[in-house]
Amino acid sequence: MSLSQSTAGRPAEANVDLMREIDAAIDPLLLGAVASLDGRAPLLAGMARYHLGFVGPDLLPIDPATVDRGKRIRPAVAMLAAGTCGGDPFVAAPLAAAIELLHNFTLIHDDIQDDSRTRRHRPTVWSLWGIEQAINAGDALFAAAHLPFAALRADGVPAELVLRLLEAFDRMTIVIVEGQTLDLGFELRTDVSPAEYLEMIAAKTSAIVRYAAWAGALLGGATDDSAARWAEFGLALGIGFQIRDDLLGIWGASHETGKAPADDIRRRKQSLPILLLRERLGAIEREEIARLYAAPAVDSAGVARVLDLLAREDVRAAVEIEIGQHHDRARAALLAAASPEANPYRDQLEALVERLATRLG
Repeated sequence: MSLSQSTAGRPAEANVDLMREIDAAIDPLLLGAVASLDGRAPLLAGMARYHLGFVGPDLLPIDPATVDRGKRIRPAVAMLAAGTCGGDPFVAAPLAAAIELLHNFTLIHDDIQDDSRTRRHRPTVWSLWGIEQAINAGDALFAAAHLPFAALRADGVPAELVLRLLEAFDRMTIVIVEGQTLDLGFELRTDVSPAEYLEMIAAKTSAIVRYAAWAGALLGGATDDSAARWAEFGLALGIGFQIRDDLLGIWGASHETGKAPADDIRRRKQSLPILLLRERLGAIEREEIARLYAAPAVDSAGVARVLDLLAREDVRAAVEIEIGQHHDRARAALLAAASPEANPYRDQLEALVERLATRLG
């Protein structure tokens, strides 16, 4: 199936085919960017290739199909937005590769800050090579993420648009780091509100999805007004995506998520379920949660206690409602941004929204 065909009626098979085509489009660009890291310090490129799923811990090549390399939702949004707006989705492949490299830079650093030893069912970069070298790998991926933009100009994209996308790319990165700074600061507080949290994830997680939709639309020929509606779609989709991650960080199965069960509780993450729980508890139990989260990590007994309280207060159902609301907003924004005529790329984006709303990992 080509990228231009509809996924209607065949969601599972079509999703696999779509992601394979996106992988085929961006993998050479990812590898080309990472090749720029080859030089006097082979470990640098090796760590980047490992994190991206091209090599194993021994830094020898592996079949990428045998490892989890992430969902690549952000590249898909960029390419499909371009197609929905009337352009060739493959013209947006360099943009999609840049977005994927930037996303993975943030993950390497997040794993350090969150003390996460596994990601995508494999040891994290820092757990294999140490925190100091992992910081180097993340820094290098950030720089390498800018290189695919040169391919846009080579493919005939006007220089003015390339420069505009590049500036917005860097400004978006600043927003992401601001969000991460707020997130880490929230771990030291016991009074974070759900509204504050949603504002934070609109930066940390959703900024890159918002950028992917906006930039992809511009590459597809969208006007500024239309691209702004695409940005609204990406923002809502990104928020819903993060809240789903929050749910899976507590109730997700480890074989689906690649992380330990209830890992977000162990790591004292101030995720939406915990904030909603605090709102529903009385003063004594709120203080109990505060004491548990004041420790460097929540022990197994503490994790069990938090899970019991979450179940008693029916928090999971409230989180599911919140996820549904944001995906409904994303769906409405998509339909407002896209033309009403039949469009297979829009169909694929609608299917993507549906899949993300109920994903298990």
